[in-house]
Amino acid sequence: MTSSPSPPEDAFRELFAQNFRELLGYALRRCGSPDDAADVVADTMLVAWRRFDQVPTDGTARLWLYGVARRVLANHRRGAQRRDRLGERLRVELQDVVPDHAGDVEANAVVMAAMAGLSETDRELIMLTTWENLNPQEAAVVLDVPARVVRTRLHRARGRLRNLLGDAYGDRGHEREERTLRPVQEKR
Repeated sequence: MTSSPSPPEDAFRELFAQNFRELLGYALRRCGSPDDAADVVADTMLVAWRRFDQVPTDGTARLWLYGVARRVLANHRRGAQRRDRLGERLRVELQDVVPDHAGDVEANAVVMAAMAGLSETDRELIMLTTWENLNPQEAAVVLDVPARVVRTRLHRARGRLRNLLGDAYGDRGHEREERTLRPVQEKR
């Protein structure tokens, strides 16, 4: 059994039907996209529904709706400006935190290909000591092996990686590998 709409619901539907097209045109002329305009109209009609007792009954309801739509548009613009400012701040912070490595793509691809040629054990050991910046004693704790074993394995793994990089870079492999794998040492 369906119930018939209540008188305020009928009146709201009539208000909506009479003013939707004009409100949408108003919003479209002021918004950057049809989706934004539809949001403005939807928010305007939501306000009208919630404050239906305040909607004028003297023939000025359309003007009242335009006033609501104007305020809704202002809120949407302020929200968009806040999102844009936040997005810009995040982009700036990301640039400071995450440096641009676009120039290193070729070298990184060669190193990653060489790393893929290593065994899982060698790869993990090199990644722990160079990328995670762990010393051999710390890597030994992570791997649950004695530090002397890590030092021996690390020496051998670096040699294997050096050979793989040498194949990729020709005779210059040793120089490139040293720059790629070791952190820059400060002069004393």
